[in-house]
Amino acid sequence: MERKKIKNPWIGREGYNCFGCAPHNEYGLKMEFYEEGDKVVSIWQPASQYQGWIDTLHGGIQAVLLDEICAWAVLRKLQRAGVTSKMETRYMKPVSTQDECLRLEACIVEQRRNLVTVDAYIYNKVGELCTQARCLYFTFSPEKSKEDMGFECCEVEK
Repeated sequence: MERKKIKNPWIGREGYNCFGCAPHNEYGLKMEFYEEGDKVVSIWQPASQYQGWIDTLHGGIQAVLLDEICAWAVLRKLQRAGVTSKMETRYMKPVSTQDECLRLEACIVEQRRNLVTVDAYIYNKVGELCTQARCLYFTFSPEKSKEDMGFECCEVEK
């Protein structure tokens, strides 16, 4: 399946310093996102500064990764901003900080007016499912997305 890089719509916006996706945040995760069909995907390299137990990715960092990719699924697929209302995370297998990369996936599973349910997954380097989450997002109207969050659209690179 073709993978298309999603452009970050906040690059260059004053005050933008998101822990999950700002490329210039020296302490952040610097996530990048791609579209693959109905999914939003991120390939992310864990590092020892994000460990909880020895060589194990901290559960809170895993939750941030999953929350962030869910937000980007909403941005790209619905073309509007939103905020997390609820998140349920299930940790099924430890994630090693020694892995060269992790694959994260998210897809929208339901939309009811301004409430959107998104499922997300973390896979280790050999493709085993390690962590999953279901997030409920409250989405803003396109007008409020632009007015309050400076969001107009989320495009893929050509």
